[in-house]
Amino acid sequence: MKKVITYGTYDLFHKGHYNLLKHAKELGDYLIVAVTSDAFDKARGKLNVKDSLVQRIKNVENTGLADEIIVEEYFGQKIDDIKKYNIDIFTVGSDWRGYFDYLNEYCKVVYLPRTEGVSSSEIRAEK
Repeated sequence: MKKVITYGTYDLFHKGHYNLLKHAKELGDYLIVAVTSDAFDKARGKLNVKDSLVQRIKNVENTGLADEIIVEEYFGQKIDDIKKYNIDIFTVGSDWRGYFDYLNEYCKVVYLPRTEGVSSSEIRAEK
């Protein structure tokens, strides 16, 4: 069984998030989606998250694409999760290209194309 993991805040869930999860699911047999906690988002400087952690998890769950949902709570958790869950593929959006290459030591890293014309930042700006 090929296991895939992806991480995100998934704030103001939109088509781009759905497409990323859909493409991540297509990479393997089992998809784990890690949703960042409120405290971890704040620690990373992401101060404008609108949806609660519970709502963000529910939005991911409602897609039906995640086989398992976990919460990302600290720096370094990605390596711990890759080892703990025996992950074959780590994937995120192409806007992070190169940033997670260090994870190639633990599993294959795949950068998925972004959905053009939509992002949580743009939605927040419009509101």
